[in-house]
Amino acid sequence: MSPEPLTGVLCMAYGSPATEADVAAYYTHIRGGRPPSPEALEELLQRYRAINGSPLTEITRAQAEALSGRTGLPVFAGMKHAPPFIADAAAEARAAGVGRLVGLPLAPHYARMSLGAYQKALQDAWDRELVFVPGFHDHPSFIRAVQGLLREALAAGRPERLFFTAHSLPAWIIATGDPYHDQLIESCRLVTSGMDLPEWEFAFQSASHTGEPWLGPDLLEAVARSGARDVLVCPIGFVADHLEILFDLDVEAQAFAREKGLRIRRTASFNTRPEFIGTLADIVGDVLVRVA
Repeated sequence: MSPEPLTGVLCMAYGSPATEADVAAYYTHIRGGRPPSPEALEELLQRYRAINGSPLTEITRAQAEALSGRTGLPVFAGMKHAPPFIADAAAEARAAGVGRLVGLPLAPHYARMSLGAYQKALQDAWDRELVFVPGFHDHPSFIRAVQGLLREALAAGRPERLFFTAHSLPAWIIATGDPYHDQLIESCRLVTSGMDLPEWEFAFQSASHTGEPWLGPDLLEAVARSGARDVLVCPIGFVADHLEILFDLDVEAQAFAREKGLRIRRTASFNTRPEFIGTLADIVGDVLVRVA
């Protein structure tokens, strides 16, 4: 009988530029090799300056290290748009003798243009046994972890309205039958089931200016339309601090709140909180049981 292959995990995230000098290359990679206009590049640079750079890559590495400590498995970190790329992490896993790799995007909800792209990048870089996790939007451990964030935030005061958010994507994905929107709503319903919460609704954030329609409603438009003066935002589509949290919610949304005389606050990000690392360990454990 041949020995069981060494199992490893590859945690994948969007990536972030390491320094301001890397922003142009990062943006070009996001655009499929097409350099951005000088105006678009300057706008992104201003956003990164406003948050003093994104910590996403460092957080992802820390999440991977914590997951390794929880599971006893070798865990690697690879990024979609910045070093270390997914292919770099796959090469690291191969050099470590990993024969079976669990591909784990650190995003709960599946969309073909997001998690599907992670899957393709990993399949192109990995020639051994691969088990890909296509999201975890309804995993009981994830639902409990989000509920914990909400209870923590509500302990600091009950808002008039609760908004769940996720990254907007081009609206055409709905016509293709993409599950992204439906999974987001299912996550919200599972989280809110049995909880004593304010009235809630779902909105999107962080839409790009591409000249085509993106999924809505936009968070700030929805907040203004609601008439609520005290708002809690739970960015259920994100698991770590990065540009879409630190700028879009902590800078841009706060400027909007000051202008309108509102209070907008958000739930904490998971980052390396033990309950989230436990969630990831549960997901990996469940996947390995299924393929055993």
